[in-house]
Amino acid sequence: MSTTLNFTTVFQYEEHTVTYGNSSDVKQIFYLAAGPLLGPLLIFMHGWPGISLEWYPQLQYFAALGFRVIAPDMPGYGRSTARHIISDYTQEQIMKGMLALLADTGRDQAIWIGHDQGANTLWTLANTQPQVFRAAAGISVPYNSLELGLVELLSSVNRQIYPIDRYPYGQWSYMVYDDTNYDNVTAWFDSDILGIMKLIHTLGSPDDVGKPAFTSDVVRDGGWLGGAPAPPKPEDTPDSAVHLIPPVFNAVVAAMENTTFGPGNAWFRNEAANRAFNLANNKNNLTLDIPVFFVNAYWDAICDTVTGNLADRMRRTCSDLTEVVINAGHWVNADQPEKVNSAMERWIFEKVTDFWPGRALPTL
Repeated sequence: MSTTLNFTTVFQYEEHTVTYGNSSDVKQIFYLAAGPLLGPLLIFMHGWPGISLEWYPQLQYFAALGFRVIAPDMPGYGRSTARHIISDYTQEQIMKGMLALLADTGRDQAIWIGHDQGANTLWTLANTQPQVFRAAAGISVPYNSLELGLVELLSSVNRQIYPIDRYPYGQWSYMVYDDTNYDNVTAWFDSDILGIMKLIHTLGSPDDVGKPAFTSDVVRDGGWLGGAPAPPKPEDTPDSAVHLIPPVFNAVVAAMENTTFGPGNAWFRNEAANRAFNLANNKNNLTLDIPVFFVNAYWDAICDTVTGNLADRMRRTCSDLTEVVINAGHWVNADQPEKVNSAMERWIFEKVTDFWPGRALPTL
């Protein structure tokens, strides 16, 4: 059933752009596509900071199995609309772009997959537009967490690792700081995009387990990395530590240099609005009855779903939940693509059997 592919090269994808909105507020979503046109549809949503091409190990793998795979540049990134307007990046607005993308495929359902802030969109869609889901797969960020805002995240902080008097915001200190210092933080990231992108996109380490995350002191220090005046220089992070292959990493950096960090950072400014939207518009009392797959990244000190409490609510509110734990950091889908791909493949085959290639063909 499994297939083996070489993830050290990037193959050719179809490139598409869908326009949505109205005459006074036109936006675009750019997306990559591959695989048979009539194959079961998988939609992959990336997180902060990134572009569609970061999903290359999954796109290549599942296209070869016969799935139709799609990955958008999420709003604010790459070749999608990336305006410096904070309200563009509420989940309510982001979701409109994803629904326009789905409509552009001619389908009415998909298996949706999200990582990091892409999982924020995934779970918001699942809460408020369940009719577009055959199933959902989250990576690193669990259901009923980020989409419910900072108040939900703070309620799950592991106070054994983060005593409240020392770490009042736990690992989420960076979100508090970034929200109240948006302009300064964005300028700091923009001052050396290559340097900060190398640091962000590094392999995880087992040494991070059970220790405070590097994001837990940002408020106290008055900035990232101990309040450093600038991001680390590119040469401070070895090329070998970056989990993306060079052509993909270079494409991600070029995309971020084009849009700058402003639009991507704006996603974090809307956590209260996202919570209100999910609470007011969820269709099933913040529970999911569709098949749900979740990848726990064991070495992820920020989204600590293994030794911490972040995923507890998901486990209570998903009636058909399958989980795997993989020894990797936050970027587990890039760090350990073979393990992520094979686990997701098995889940689809066993839990979403009717969506396996060849079982049923859609009508377009």
